[in-house]
Amino acid sequence: MWEERIRIEPPYDFDRVLDRLSMDPLHHVRLEEREVSIPLRNQNNDPFVVTVKGMGTKTAPEFLLSGKSDKDFAIKETMRIFQWDFSLVDVQTHFRSTNIAEIFEAHDGTPIVLEFSLYGCLMKCIIHQQLNLKFAHTLTERFVHTFGEKIDGVWFYPAPEKVAQLDYSDLRELQFSGRKAEYVIDTSKLIAEGKINLEELQNMEDAAILKELVKIRGVGPWTVQNLLLFGLGRPNLFPFADIGIQNALKKHFQLERKPTFEEMEILSKEWSPYLSYASLYLWRSIE
Repeated sequence: MWEERIRIEPPYDFDRVLDRLSMDPLHHVRLEEREVSIPLRNQNNDPFVVTVKGMGTKTAPEFLLSGKSDKDFAIKETMRIFQWDFSLVDVQTHFRSTNIAEIFEAHDGTPIVLEFSLYGCLMKCIIHQQLNLKFAHTLTERFVHTFGEKIDGVWFYPAPEKVAQLDYSDLRELQFSGRKAEYVIDTSKLIAEGKINLEELQNMEDAAILKELVKIRGVGPWTVQNLLLFGLGRPNLFPFADIGIQNALKKHFQLERKPTFEEMEILSKEWSPYLSYASLYLWRSIE
């Protein structure tokens, strides 16, 4: 068993991180202990668990990491997932003079936290398409509980190779629609066959990733934008079609109706190059 203490630059509100992570029933979060256990796979694709415990405060953030194996890899991945090497000072400073400054003040120190795996993120995005959040979580939970694996109390998404071998009827039995079952399995087949290399996306521009992935049946711009934001941590994304963001803008600017895309473009013009943080903080404002 290994342990490692890590201190990072403030502000960083780990309690808000845990609160948001706890919204997903698949996440192994213990709010009172200020801990989350995360499922990781090493470079040989072997699964293992790392526990992250908050030891400090928003203004003096410190964490205790612990695990049973792959220490160096685990620390590197945890740093990436929780965005510990990204300074929120610049973000807070940028938004202090914008039209959503009040939201950023209320949620000061809230980082973008990535999904624990790119494949899991893509599957989650596909499953969540056009569903209310509660049923989307239920469907994703059924998918992982049925075909994934549980290690040390932590659930891992199934490997794409396993999902690629399923029949559409296997997912239909979990209340997947016929089309969504096809999207999940067919996309997994493309990944398992090497026709889509998720790791290569790390080195591609946002526009190139969008152009490539929307070729996949069942993967549209909303899905790709969420993958870019929560899978790859790209900082300057604003999903105009997201209903939650539209509702947050309607509430914040006291509009009589949800804004049009043109109105959203005008409102968001001054938020670049941190549009992703504007997206997150707008979601947080209504969650």
